[in-house]
This record gives sequence, structure tokens and C-alpha cells, in this order.
Amino acid sequence: MKKPKVLILRSAGTNCDFETANALRFVGAEPRRVHVNEIKSGKTRLMNFDMLVIPGGFSYGDDVGAGRILANQVRLYLKDLRQFIRLGRPVMGICNGFQVLVKAGILPCSNTCEQTAGFTFNDSGRFEARWVHVRINTQSSSLFFKGLPEMIELPVAHAEGKLVLKSPRQLEELKKNKTIAMQYVSDDGKLSGYPFNPNGSIFNIAALSNPEGNCLGMMPHPERFTSIHHHPNWTRQTFHKEGVGLAMFRNAVDYCR
Repeated sequence: MKKPKVLILRSAGTNCDFETANALRFVGAEPRRVHVNEIKSGKTRLMNFDMLVIPGGFSYGDDVGAGRILANQVRLYLKDLRQFIRLGRPVMGICNGFQVLVKAGILPCSNTCEQTAGFTFNDSGRFEARWVHVRINTQSSSLFFKGLPEMIELPVAHAEGKLVLKSPRQLEELKKNKTIAMQYVSDDGKLSGYPFNPNGSIFNIAALSNPEGNCLGMMPHPERFTSIHHHPNWTRQTFHKEGVGLAMFRNAVDYCR
């Protein structure tokens, strides 16, 4: 059986690439951790891969804003990324990777390369590292969520996770296009403020996708919930056969096949 080739893009400060590679390897992919300089030099080409993941971490220390420098490098060196997405190949940006996709103008999806959204510091004024409840948009066409329940739990770990949009009209466009993939909710499934929304993101947005469903950016970390034993309450959650994060990676790998 074919093992889809997955490029895991990394840079100085990336620190979730090994966990991401392990998750992908477990579901039958052939992941390769590639430093952005390999793309810059031409040593490695994005189009030779079936899938791209930009993992979490603190690329370049988030020194001039979370994901900003790596986003600029993506714009400069991954010029075929938009074509990669148009061809239907899966792209996943996790936490810092989500910030990169947004600041590179890839998400929210638009007809231009203009950045139309951004991230700023959490409303709490501190780094938030804990488990949260999120609700998957059942109207979303995202291939990553196939077979998952509407309500799931995932860990977050970020200081600049508050998603902001360029204009109020843009939020209505996201709703209309059904590209809001996940929202932070309380444990009874309602849109609620802090602490359920860990950062104050507009409309409780936790993840965005493109209309076609093959490009996903999300703040929670699926690679940190690939085994039931990762959950802090795993002894009581006997209904979980595996971590829901693993299912997201499996869906993408099966799609590649």
C-alpha cells in the first residue's frame, strides 16, 4: 500500500515536528521533517509531496509576531503552495502553523494574496496551555474531520491565539462560505467567553478551512491527543478508542491514498 509522502516544514523554534511526524507515521504516512532552508536552496520541492503540515512551536521565537518570519519565508520560497492546494493536496497548519498560513495570506481563503486576518495576544494576557472543548462545524467540507463527533476536546498552548479579522463583513463571508471549521465552546456546547474561549478569538473561532476542505488551520494541537492516555481523564473516558487527533491525521493520509 502506498505511503503518502508528507512534508513537515520546520524552522528555528519549531518544536512540535517530532510529535507530528510520529502521528503521521502511525497512520501509514512517510513523513519528512524539512527545514525551510532546504526549500529555499531548491534541495527539496513541495510538489514532490502529497501533503504539507506546518507544525506548532515558536518559529524564530515569535520575535516580530507569532509566525510572521516563517510566513514571509512561505510567501518567498513556497511559491507553488497555492497550486499545491488547488490540486487538492491536504495542507494543515497547527497553532504556529495556523498563524503562518494566516499571515502568509493562505487563510482565510481569498482571491488575492493579501493578508485579511491576524493573531494578537490572548485576552487573558498570558500563555494558555490546557485542554479545551471545541465544536466541529458539521457543515464544513474539511476532509480532516470525517467520522469525528461534533464535540471534541483538544489541548491548546499559545500566547497569541486571538484571531482578528480585517473587517466585520469578513466574518459574515466566513459564515456564508462555511469555512469556520471549529469553535471554542463550553462543556455543554455553547459559545462562551473565557475560560472556554482561551484567547478571545472572534466568534470563538478555533480553526479555519478553505471552501474545498483540503486546507486547514487550527490553534488546538491534534498531535498531542493521538492516544487515549494523553487525555488527563483517560481512565473515565472509556468511549475513546484512540485520540481524536490521530483520526484527523488518518483522514488526511487516507485521502492522499
